[in-house]
Amino acid sequence: MKRQLVATLLLLIALPAFAASVGAAGIVALLTHADAGRGLKRPELVRRMAHRTRARRRLLSSSSSSHAKEADADRPVRAGLGAGGGGSIVTNEYLVHLSVGTPPRPVALTLDTGSDLVWTQCAPCLDCFDQGVALLDPARSSTYAAVPCDAPLCRALPFTSCGGGGSWGERSCVYVYHYGDKSLTVGQLTTDRFAFEPSSDGGNADGQSERRLTFGCGHFNKGIFQANETGIAGFGRGRWSLPSQLGVTSFSYCFTSMFESKSSLVTLGAPAELQSHAHIGSVQSTPLLKDPSQPSLYFLKLKGISVGRARLPVPERRLRSTIIDSGASITTLPEDVYEAVKAEFVAQVGLPVIGAEAGSALDLCFALPEPASPFWRRRRRRLPAVRVPSLTLHLEGADWELPRGNYVFEDRGARVMCLVLDAAPGDQIVIGNYQQQNTHVVYDLDNDLLSFAPAHCDKLAASL
Repeated sequence: MKRQLVATLLLLIALPAFAASVGAAGIVALLTHADAGRGLKRPELVRRMAHRTRARRRLLSSSSSSHAKEADADRPVRAGLGAGGGGSIVTNEYLVHLSVGTPPRPVALTLDTGSDLVWTQCAPCLDCFDQGVALLDPARSSTYAAVPCDAPLCRALPFTSCGGGGSWGERSCVYVYHYGDKSLTVGQLTTDRFAFEPSSDGGNADGQSERRLTFGCGHFNKGIFQANETGIAGFGRGRWSLPSQLGVTSFSYCFTSMFESKSSLVTLGAPAELQSHAHIGSVQSTPLLKDPSQPSLYFLKLKGISVGRARLPVPERRLRSTIIDSGASITTLPEDVYEAVKAEFVAQVGLPVIGAEAGSALDLCFALPEPASPFWRRRRRRLPAVRVPSLTLHLEGADWELPRGNYVFEDRGARVMCLVLDAAPGDQIVIGNYQQQNTHVVYDLDNDLLSFAPAHCDKLAASL
């Protein structure tokens, strides 16, 4: 029955329509890592992130030949990062904490600049993933309202139909929304009050912490999700995204380290002085580009990549399709570009490369020297940090030199050091959230400009 419903909905394509936005400025919300506070050790956190990235790519490539699929599943994986184990593949993202309804109920939504729809799981649930808080029940909110299926708001979504009563509501707008990794949400398009409360006193930049927004109330949700999240907050360029509905001309986020249980902030239209005190380096800017074939995404002009002082001999045309994506974990490169980066790291690091072993999806790892070796005895048995070449993304008008911890992971207990980058079929480069840790990233939508600066992201939340 459920499969028939989903199949039917996927066949319905609606006519485009204009969706009105709500003007606002100075909204601030709390931002945490999905695994914060769970007591997981660093190798396990990296293993979970790497498996999430590999799972997404397997789903993305599942429509290609079975040979390519098997080759991806059998790619080398490394020791010392929580090898083995079973259970579900989980996400490794950053969550925006909001409240919905009257009385307000908490939701935790993955911040995703690669999509538009805002949605959360709702009761009654036909098929949902487990979550750590109670399902949002629209029947218990005095401010909830279903969007009718003949409304322009409904017809603006690409896949919609009319609910036929029962749990779907009479002539309510039933939507289907799917993602590049083949995750799927099916539910009712609704409106309700959203509360943005970054601190215990509910402080916000303009003193207005509530907005009425249109969102998806998901009753059938399948994909790679985990218990800490309840849905997704789309921050893309489309009319359904959170920035578009709020009518803001800018937004920003600052991801704390995935290895620390610290909070930060996501801001929508908030004044710049909220963030500048946390910066620990200069601000750089680069143009935000658009691609009509993928209108929701934020493209950048990547002109080159350097490892140490060596600029890779990669033609600029191979870097043409580059996006920045808060919903992706590890930065992925086309396979030939990744191999060039990998070869340069192998040449410059000069440590033994570890052979394949089941466990993590990280592809390039090095064996760290033992402290008791003659090499370290000559240095009084001290184990200093291993020299690692810098990694720089040369963007139009800016050189983004990544902090060491944003592209290298060291497991001293297992004496392993790994490069946290990945390869993917195709031409697109995706700059993921691991590479954006402890960086304040500002999207200026009016001027199509991305600005970034190294920052102590946890100081943002602490200042409120």
